[in-house]
Amino acid sequence: MNHELFIAHKIINSRSKGGAINRGTRIILNIAILGICLGLAIMLVAVSTVTGFQREIQSRVVGFGSHVQITEFNFDDPLNFQPIDKKQPFYPLMDTIPEVRNLQIFALKEGIVKGEDEIYGVISKGISTDFDWEFFANNMVEGRPIMLSDSSKSKEAVISKTIAQKLNLKLNDPLLVYFIHDGKSRPRKFTISGIYHTGMEQFDKAYILVDIKHLQKINGWDENQVSGFEVLLHRYEDLFRMDEFLYRYIPPELNTISIVSQYPEIFGWLELQDMNVIVIIILMILVCGINMISALLILILEKINMIGILKSMGAQNGSIRTIFLYMASYLVTWGLFWGNLIGLSFLYIQDKYHLLKLDQSSYYIDHVPVNINFYHLVLINVGTLFFCVLFLVLPSYLVTKISPVKAVRFN
Repeated sequence: MNHELFIAHKIINSRSKGGAINRGTRIILNIAILGICLGLAIMLVAVSTVTGFQREIQSRVVGFGSHVQITEFNFDDPLNFQPIDKKQPFYPLMDTIPEVRNLQIFALKEGIVKGEDEIYGVISKGISTDFDWEFFANNMVEGRPIMLSDSSKSKEAVISKTIAQKLNLKLNDPLLVYFIHDGKSRPRKFTISGIYHTGMEQFDKAYILVDIKHLQKINGWDENQVSGFEVLLHRYEDLFRMDEFLYRYIPPELNTISIVSQYPEIFGWLELQDMNVIVIIILMILVCGINMISALLILILEKINMIGILKSMGAQNGSIRTIFLYMASYLVTWGLFWGNLIGLSFLYIQDKYHLLKLDQSSYYIDHVPVNINFYHLVLINVGTLFFCVLFLVLPSYLVTKISPVKAVRFN
């Protein structure tokens, strides 16, 4: 096997008169390498940008609703949960589960925000000291998170840039919110401590964050009554498995609902992106395979005399075929090297400088996101090498049809 590899390497790199590949053939081989290079680079960019886009949108939707919510059974109005007691056997012990990043209480209440000249409907999300601020802190354009305490009620609120612009509000301005309970108006006055912007318009135009104690008092709940619990996971990939696990873990009177079930239209749209990637990968592998088949056939025609000499010296068809397969693999490897270099360089530049922009009103983000995954990188490289070599197995049988006598006399 090493002998065939040595011969293949010498043929490809030979500069001697007898072993050299002519200029025209070398140009065709370089084109085949270029095809592999561009095909791999396109596959890397397609997979990294699509998975990056999916991850970015997933993280933004999860930031508003967590991976899994635990509430009472409510199939009619998700904004009006019946209160449940936060003194549950799983709270706050659930965050000791390795897959769980954080467990936090929440409450939701519809309200109307009044500006100088306009009013605007919002959803107030009540949060407590156990709230994970990472998502909103990363998307805060002005100010800071709410200062929360277990002993006192905070009069601060965090609103979106969209709401602030609609009502002409600024940081540290007073915010008057009218809540309706039992047919009566319950106004509350807050101070805007922070303004966030995520680009997710349907969420940005709806949500404000306030201390949960306000909503508990308006609803007539005691301090231990909440709308439910939000479970944040370390990895989105664990979502469906943990949703089933948590459903069995919690008391039977409670229910779990995943973020995918809450927003099926968004996650269904994201899943459609996978089909685009699959089509691109199949097309690029076919292009790479056709390029390599052409290169191999040209190499065989170029080296018919050598094939005749090897056969006349007793070489078996299998050994000669192996030599040409090694030659083709050598070319594929060079193509993979340059493809990785070009593809990863482009992805690094895009990740750092955001050169390619998107319409945020349509795609929720203002640039093409990138997710460089080592597992995807290895899989694409190994898969491309495997299928390219697999495509060459059948054309390599042309070697077995060559007669030693005619091959030696072939010119």
